[in-house]
Amino acid sequence: MKYAVITGASRGIGFDTALQMVQNGYHVLALSRNEDALRQLKEKAGDELDYLKYDLTKTDCRPLIEKLEVYRKVDVLINNAGLLINKAFQELTMEDWDAVFDVNLLGPARLIQQLRPYLEASGAAHIVNIGSMGGFQGSSKFPGLAAYSASKAALANLTECIAEEWKDKGIACNCLALGAVQTEMLAAAFPGFEPPMTSTQMGAYIAHFAANAHHFYNGKVLPVSASTP
Repeated sequence: MKYAVITGASRGIGFDTALQMVQNGYHVLALSRNEDALRQLKEKAGDELDYLKYDLTKTDCRPLIEKLEVYRKVDVLINNAGLLINKAFQELTMEDWDAVFDVNLLGPARLIQQLRPYLEASGAAHIVNIGSMGGFQGSSKFPGLAAYSASKAALANLTECIAEEWKDKGIACNCLALGAVQTEMLAAAFPGFEPPMTSTQMGAYIAHFAANAHHFYNGKVLPVSASTP
């Protein structure tokens, strides 16, 4: 059995990626702070999905480790959870910056460290960090998204660093810089914009990438965007 851990799995891209990973033959542990939505995901996914109400910004990882001790390994980790604050740069407070970076950068970094023994036990694990075109160097930038874009740029750089440090441990790490997808987060950033991609479509792509792309890529930041934004 292959095991996958997915953060931010209670809605949108994370929800649909979790469903697709189950369909692709993985046992999935879905993480989110929204337990009600996780129950709905469980109802759709069936027995090969387990879930845990989990806050990535907290340091107590014991509930997660208790779950993973049953699996003994993690073959795929998808860091999908994200926080977006749409606010003009001059209006951003230090609390805003802390909140965005805690979820988008420090949360994934902390989780990757905690899961290292289980990823290494896989022998061919793949970490997929879900970034953004907003954090992709040279891409179009948009007002109000400075904190979000900066945090995703940092996540992309972290991806490259982890890939280099762990390349001899059988752990690959890549980052997908997503463009416009029909999600609540996109609607908050670009009210009224109709993106060309659904979360179901993107979830299927991410699931396939997570299962296969580590044979071809490591330490890469790859744009996945059919439109601007």
